Amino acid sequence: MDSQIKTVESTKKYLTTAASIVASAMLARTLVNEYLPKELRTIIFSAFRNRFGRFSTTEHTIVIKEAEDLNSNELYDASSTYLQTRISSNIRRLRASKNKDKNNIALSLDNGEELIDDFQGVKYKWQLKILKKNRGRNSSSNSKVRWFQVTFHKKYKDVTLDSYLPHILEKAKEIKAADRRLKLYMNHHDDWSPIDLQHPATFETLAMEADLKKTVLEDLTRFIQRKEYYKKIGKAWKRGYLLFGPPGTGKSTMIGAMANYLKFDIYDLNLGEVRMNSGLKRLLVGMKNKSMLVIEDIDCSIDFKNRNKDKKNDSNKSHNDEISLSGLLNFIDGLWSTSGEERIIVFTTNYKEKLDRALLRPGRMDMHIHMGYCGPNSFKVLVSNYHAIDEHPMFEEIEGLLKEVKATPAEVVEQLMRSDNVDVALEGLIQLLQRKRNKGKGNKGNGEDDKDEKLVLVEKKEEERLESSEEDHETEEVIVGAVNC
Repeated sequence: MDSQIKTVESTKKYLTTAASIVASAMLARTLVNEYLPKELRTIIFSAFRNRFGRFSTTEHTIVIKEAEDLNSNELYDASSTYLQTRISSNIRRLRASKNKDKNNIALSLDNGEELIDDFQGVKYKWQLKILKKNRGRNSSSNSKVRWFQVTFHKKYKDVTLDSYLPHILEKAKEIKAADRRLKLYMNHHDDWSPIDLQHPATFETLAMEADLKKTVLEDLTRFIQRKEYYKKIGKAWKRGYLLFGPPGTGKSTMIGAMANYLKFDIYDLNLGEVRMNSGLKRLLVGMKNKSMLVIEDIDCSIDFKNRNKDKKNDSNKSHNDEISLSGLLNFIDGLWSTSGEERIIVFTTNYKEKLDRALLRPGRMDMHIHMGYCGPNSFKVLVSNYHAIDEHPMFEEIEGLLKEVKATPAEVVEQLMRSDNVDVALEGLIQLLQRKRNKGKGNKGNGEDDKDEKLVLVEKKEEERLESSEEDHETEEVIVGAVNC
């Protein structure tokens, strides 16, 4: 009897103590919520969970980082897309954004906020974490590290791995397919920053000679259908294109049309922002699959160091990781280039003869496309785009002049846009072409036409030199013709 009384009294003491602790905790929580700012509350509660969470034996937590080592994490991207569709009104702090092409406002989790998702009767608690990270004394910038934490009962571990996470990947694909918005990524040092790609160019509106358009389209289509072929022959699933020709011939427009046709994001690499070869590697592995890497005006984007001099002087330099041609070559065709698949690499230049021959060989730039002056067929595409006509009495004179003089598509477009009256616009184009013809006759041997002829000869000699020096490689495809905007 005495032992029972002692047991009851002991139990009362434990219950009283527990009640006191709970009351104190509730009071502390109320005080924290009432008087402390949001940021400080987040820190306190996070520390409390980290301190006492390890005593829980019923929960599992999976961490989904934005990047693993240097590789982007597809599951993080899918989770971010999926969770935007699961936002509820009971979440106190959200991030809001609006795309100018959409009427709705997009909501997403803010740092530290929680979201509860239900899948097949299982409760999943999601939380976004963002941490600023300094990359070191020699780094040119700081970065943010992002990850999701998803917590669930430990008995549902198999369900989570076998069903829930694959469900998220599949749903994210469906969401993106329903509202596929291409992205244009720009680099700041060795980080990518995206914006929506809204370039309107398509191959239907691209002013290009029909046979050239067909060749390019067939090459792009063949590339995206050959995953197993590239795997079988042991090559990285990528293809390089060199767009070369005078300014104003539509190289950037061609890139936009390629991206819209393939549904590939564009990564516009500014080499002037990259200071080290290691930064180049970080940018490469940060690219997603199904993307285009673009380096415009490659001949003047950076002053590459001579590779032979680099080798001689490396022993005398304490900093030999500076960006170099060798680093770029390894970037596009070395071991690091195999970090992703289904990628297009595009270089543009106004002066192909200035490029190092190592950049031009097959396997790096597989297809060379000469973006030339406006021809009769290209003119008809342009006038159809800008004035919606297929025939006009002035066409015959304009086409004859285009065979005599060199006019870029940009010059033709400028005249077509000067008036909504097609007669006025075409008359202005005729006057421009006539001035070019008269100027060419008056400065024969010293004018721009003479320079253009010399440039064509240089390009032909360069192509012959490359062909003769690359006999041991696969055949380089060179398209020479009028490929215009």
